[in-house]
Amino acid sequence: MQSQPQPTRRGFLATSAATLALASTVRSSAPTARRAIVLWLTGGPSQLDTFDPKPDAPSTMRGPFAPIATTVPGLHLSETLPRLATQAHRFALVRSVYHDGPPVHEVGQQLLQTGRLNQESGEAPHVAAELAAARQQRWAILPERLGHHGISVGHGQSAGTLGAAHEAFLPERLDLGRDNPTPYGRTSFGNACLAARRLIERDTAFVCVNMYSTVFNETTWDCHADGGSLASTLDDYRRRICPAFDTACAALLDDLHQRGLLESTLVVAMGEFGRTPLLNRRGGRDHWAGVWSVLLAGGGIRGGQVLGASDAHGAEPRDRPVHATEIADTLRHALGLPAERPVRELF
Repeated sequence: MQSQPQPTRRGFLATSAATLALASTVRSSAPTARRAIVLWLTGGPSQLDTFDPKPDAPSTMRGPFAPIATTVPGLHLSETLPRLATQAHRFALVRSVYHDGPPVHEVGQQLLQTGRLNQESGEAPHVAAELAAARQQRWAILPERLGHHGISVGHGQSAGTLGAAHEAFLPERLDLGRDNPTPYGRTSFGNACLAARRLIERDTAFVCVNMYSTVFNETTWDCHADGGSLASTLDDYRRRICPAFDTACAALLDDLHQRGLLESTLVVAMGEFGRTPLLNRRGGRDHWAGVWSVLLAGGGIRGGQVLGASDAHGAEPRDRPVHATEIADTLRHALGLPAERPVRELF
């Protein structure tokens, strides 16, 4: 975690007033998503080292990776995502996501997945729980729930105030059937993505795939490089983390497309925040809620587009800022649920 004072539960809840200034409720005009798969990138990926490279930034900021071309003219990703570069025409990137709360995991987890922060009266429900309640369908979390991230508050992956009847189910094991897991990479994350595709084919309305369950003592996107319980580095991005994500996400998009399911299945890949533009003294990056990127595909999303932009250093939005709550509302809009402030330009 960052070397900054940790918020108390009361202070954490108090930030809701600043982050919930939302517009009047509107309804989706023409939703095409019947189901959704969210790939939760636990720990918060670095925007500069994945979806929003800054090759002209100073060496203390740009990081070790070069940009590569994609199937969309003018769009470049980090060299850590070569397979997704071949699928760029199928997805949209929002490069200007931010929130104005403290840069701790739980704030982003709640805002992106529920559209609000928990209150003393109870936890806000995940968008998937709202969908399950509206359609009387089930939703799933794979392979396990999010665990401890530093503060004893919710992670945005429960039915909350909607009640236990609308909680997610967790399969005892991943059902890969007779599908070949090789295109997905034969990693735990890849297998979970394949299992998610199989679940949505069997009328599961929403699947959340957690790439990791916690950031402590694991190699995750949370690349502080502190040499202790948060030891992940940008070299881990190169060797393990990005290859596992890149392979599985690209395979999922291609698999859904080949099966004729992509247009009716919303796919979102996101983490709870971004990383500091300035490399820390150990060569890692710390928490940063000033700006980061989210990938969306299918479900009526127009592929091959980039919405919004960060500044030259990847530090804050330069164009079309998108608050984290707008991402949650975009999921609602795509799925035909009431939404207060969806990002309509994506459709």
